[in-house]
Amino acid sequence: MMEKKQEMMQQRREAGSIATHFPEVASIDMDMTYNQKGTKSIRRTFHFSPSSYAFFIVNCLRKDCVDGGFDLTQVITTMIRNHRVEVKGVLSCKGTDSSTNHSDIVYEVSIQYT
Repeated sequence: MMEKKQEMMQQRREAGSIATHFPEVASIDMDMTYNQKGTKSIRRTFHFSPSSYAFFIVNCLRKDCVDGGFDLTQVITTMIRNHRVEVKGVLSCKGTDSSTNHSDIVYEVSIQYT
């Protein structure tokens, strides 16, 4: 489990900064609501500045989730490519274990450009 966390930190460092990849971006805000059967919804907000890592994968909240999480990389890069300011959607955990209790997120991403 610790190995996975270290691997994720390494990927984050290797991603480079938002300023390097997307110099036209001033900030990115992600609001998410996690929904999982049998638990109360949890809301999280992420704020990315130009110096933040250009790494947009968020962990699943289920402790025993294997290879799960929510990859918003495609969502965000498509938004930037099309100069979109706001996008809303739903993603399911991409976990590979057989549990049926994976969570979904309802997300809203907003980007401010320079």
